[in-house]
Amino acid sequence: MEQTAVLQALIYGNPLRLSALKAVAALHLPDCWIAAGFVRDAVWDHLHGYDVVDLTGDVDVIWYDAASPQPDVDRRIEQQLRDAMPRLCWSVKNQARMHLRNGDSPYTSVADAMRHWPETATAVAARLALMGSIEVGAPYGLDDLFALRLRPTPRFLTDKLPIFIDRVSSKRWIDRYPMLSLELAAIGRS
Repeated sequence: MEQTAVLQALIYGNPLRLSALKAVAALHLPDCWIAAGFVRDAVWDHLHGYDVVDLTGDVDVIWYDAASPQPDVDRRIEQQLRDAMPRLCWSVKNQARMHLRNGDSPYTSVADAMRHWPETATAVAARLALMGSIEVGAPYGLDDLFALRLRPTPRFLTDKLPIFIDRVSSKRWIDRYPMLSLELAAIGRS
């Protein structure tokens, strides 16, 4: 089965993940996705044979609207999501302002923002599309995610490598997912 189809099946098969996507879709935000660990962990849990029902960590909602970059807009959206699904730890970030925190040029979309994230396997997102289908966004593709490769994106391979290494250590991914391989090779040349 194709990687995208496997990922979609994993989300469809987890009622909590599917409900989270529905709650976010109901907000009708522009270029809006649930990303990072929400998607990544579904795949890594599956590949490690973990029977995971609950979600751990933040549910990262990313969206893009250059007309509404104020943090208080994100806080209002987080509250709406907490009201809809209080058991989840929602984190909402409009990617139209995140370039400021990261010292980058302004991002043009969610996909553009994800290209500036530290790990290829984390730069993945899902959203509920028309007719209830699940759309997957992954600017670096899904190969590293499904191959259990923990690899920095190009920006984090050079000048930001210490940030990548610190994330790997502090998040303890290799302890939680022992089949992961840490690879510091350039993307496309493994």
